[in-house]
Amino acid sequence: MALQKTEKIWHNGKFINWDDAKIHVMSHVVHYGSSVFEGIRCYELPGGPAIFRAQEHAQRLLDSAKIYRMDLEYTREQLVSAMVDLVKANGAWPCYIRPIVFRGYGDAGVTPVNCPVEVYIINYPWGKYLAGDDSGVDVCISSWTRIAPNTLPAMAKSGANYMNSQLIRMEAAVNGYIEGIALDTNGYVSEGSGENIFVVRNGVLQTAPLGNSVLPGITRDAVLTIARDLGIPVVESGIPREMLYIADEVFFTGTAAEVTPIRSVDRIKVGKGAMGPVTKSIQKEFFAIVHGEKPDRFHWFTPVPVKSGQPVSV
Repeated sequence: MALQKTEKIWHNGKFINWDDAKIHVMSHVVHYGSSVFEGIRCYELPGGPAIFRAQEHAQRLLDSAKIYRMDLEYTREQLVSAMVDLVKANGAWPCYIRPIVFRGYGDAGVTPVNCPVEVYIINYPWGKYLAGDDSGVDVCISSWTRIAPNTLPAMAKSGANYMNSQLIRMEAAVNGYIEGIALDTNGYVSEGSGENIFVVRNGVLQTAPLGNSVLPGITRDAVLTIARDLGIPVVESGIPREMLYIADEVFFTGTAAEVTPIRSVDRIKVGKGAMGPVTKSIQKEFFAIVHGEKPDRFHWFTPVPVKSGQPVSV
């Protein structure tokens, strides 16, 4: 998916031009993957642009940085304010927002003692992530296992973790699937390359707990909130691989994927091979909220104040 660049990027508290956002080839992150990041959507609501769950995303970024011993001088509120200012400055929405924290140019060794911690925030127009129609996407179980506990921390959204994700996604694409699903080291369902997974069986909504090498997804949490609000029974427990084959419904969630139904797993049709009623009710409610058709009753949005008539570069 080609990037559509915007005018400004936020770097360490200041705006710089898009084309000036460059790093040295000897930056620590280039050689050792020492980065943490977030992916956030800014939607266009009837009252103007608004960032979806900005506070939660900023907090997860801070948590990820803390796990990797990256000291940030910015608070959650300052990071959220920077996102708002950037969207407003670039006049681009709906859009994707990418805050990233990484270790820059300094020492050449593994220990990044003298490598500065750089903070960037980028935003750019972005649409649908997983190609497919309303019936869902076709996926496979990956031969690649998700990162094991006490190796790389799955609760941190780090760049290094996504080397594993790349293997999962590339393998799926080569074999003709839209996405791959990884199992954890014990053989239980973990997550997709960049999405959390939900299954529905006999009217009960189930998702893997964080102990199954699962990223604490912000959209995952939103779906759990919506499901409980709609009166749908929810369980967080280990999901055996074979449950994906006999489930009534399966779907992905994520900032990029939003709520995407899964039509088949390993060429085995899920349910009737179309989006099921539970997935449909959750997806409908989610989209109604993020598109402004229903009130923000969960207080998920941070509005971006813009002038009436301000141009939108999408």
